[in-house]
Amino acid sequence: MARTSAPAAEKLTAYRRKRDFSRTSEPSGDAAGAAGAAAPRFVVQRHRARRLHYDVRFEIDGVLASWAVPKGPTLDPAARRAAFHVEDHPIEYIDFEGVIPSGEYGGGDVIVWDAGTWEPGEADPAAAVAAGELHAELHGEKLRGRFVLVRTRQDSGGKEQWLLLHKHDEFAVPGWDAEEHPRSVLSGRTNDEVLADPDRMWRSDLPAGEASIALKGVTGAEVERPSPDELAALDDLPAAGQWQIFGRELRVTNLDKVLFPGSTDHEPITKREFLRYSAQIAPVALPYLAGRALNMHRFPNGADSKGFWHKELPAHAAGWLPRWENPEADQGDSRTYLVVNEPAALVWAANFGALEWHAWTSLTDQPRQPTYALIDIDPGDSTSWQDVLVLARLHRTAFEHLRVRACPKVTGRRGIQIWVPISRGPRFSDTRRWVEQLSKTVGAVVPELLSWKWEVRERAGKARLDYTQNAINKTLVAPYSARPAPGAPVSMPISWDELDDPDLRPDGFAMRTVPQRIAEQGDLFRPLLNADQQLPVLG
Repeated sequence: MARTSAPAAEKLTAYRRKRDFSRTSEPSGDAAGAAGAAAPRFVVQRHRARRLHYDVRFEIDGVLASWAVPKGPTLDPAARRAAFHVEDHPIEYIDFEGVIPSGEYGGGDVIVWDAGTWEPGEADPAAAVAAGELHAELHGEKLRGRFVLVRTRQDSGGKEQWLLLHKHDEFAVPGWDAEEHPRSVLSGRTNDEVLADPDRMWRSDLPAGEASIALKGVTGAEVERPSPDELAALDDLPAAGQWQIFGRELRVTNLDKVLFPGSTDHEPITKREFLRYSAQIAPVALPYLAGRALNMHRFPNGADSKGFWHKELPAHAAGWLPRWENPEADQGDSRTYLVVNEPAALVWAANFGALEWHAWTSLTDQPRQPTYALIDIDPGDSTSWQDVLVLARLHRTAFEHLRVRACPKVTGRRGIQIWVPISRGPRFSDTRRWVEQLSKTVGAVVPELLSWKWEVRERAGKARLDYTQNAINKTLVAPYSARPAPGAPVSMPISWDELDDPDLRPDGFAMRTVPQRIAEQGDLFRPLLNADQQLPVLG
């Protein structure tokens, strides 16, 4: 019996029942029912969830009638593809490309593998689906021609098995395989590339008002950036004044003071220029600082003077600044910390003389549970840059073997650090033990380069793989933070391939060139934000 047409909202009941929309960036379908263009649309999404499959979806009556096709559609009329009828999806899902969080229904990465319009072969396609046979003429970028979906059986649980076929027509291609055409028609990216660089991520470990972190390109539309007028206002100020930035008013001082001395390769950098950089980089750095206590390394008299650590947020700090009261602070220890939950807070820290930014590797709601495991390749006096690269490449090989996602960055001084994102659960003692075991396994390959002695003077100039950084309130310099040295070198994320670049240097990314590099290459640390990874047991 043909089914009667139901309102789109009613058709989405099964879809909504399986999802928690406080954790997934998938659309809920609240706006479903507003039909698309006059010609109905279709989409095929390549979806790596528990198993790889292709989701074939047709726009019918304000929703997406959907089938999961494990081997993908084909243009080969001799091939029959098994298809499984699944719940209708909201029409907004038609251009969804990104990552569904681990633990959610369908958790995994999704690309828009093909899209276009279609012509139903029946006057009432919803009735055709209900009757068990749908004919469709597809006008896509990959799929073209006449297709048919035929229901073959329905199991006792109500799950419908269908067959997807391509008819013998002018678009038929014998032997055509979807897996030989892996890229998105929306972005040109593969599933691997989308997984490594998703457009958005929901961070359930942050308060709901801050949990939706925009991850689109750092020049992208959804990240708050300083406006040209805001930056021009900074340039127009005298040596001190009020600066409106990111909707906050800051009292900025000593704007013409040199904070980073010059060198043969670099002109001196003033506080005005450092504040400009801090405003430009704040939206990019924010995901690695939000929800975390910040330790500030202050150099109020400039990078060529002696600096000092400042952890306590001063009493005179503006009331709007986000902060955290550490309930475990001992008598005399820092208790109130700055938390950079908005870009203006980082600019405030820069104006306060914090040339270096060190965020905790745990979040304030659970400070004893790290979200990263950290590898610190700390060179000794006799360690060459080539030695550091050897150690970093050995770690690269180890992570490839273990299938562990990790991101390297140069420190802006002499070393390299590697950050490994993890799901919360392990304590610092667990991550420290894991990193120690990994690093000692790597170190056994080149024992002549390393010392495991605690005291620097006992290491005979050799490098150390410092696993002890995995501890509460021990921090490594944050990505995109400047370092107190001539030219303001930056602790810069790099790709694994750059370890093979003969021009790579640990202090080779200067503050003045970083914004252009990010505009060209994006934020190479973004894979860290998918913190759904568990550390494997090491043999």
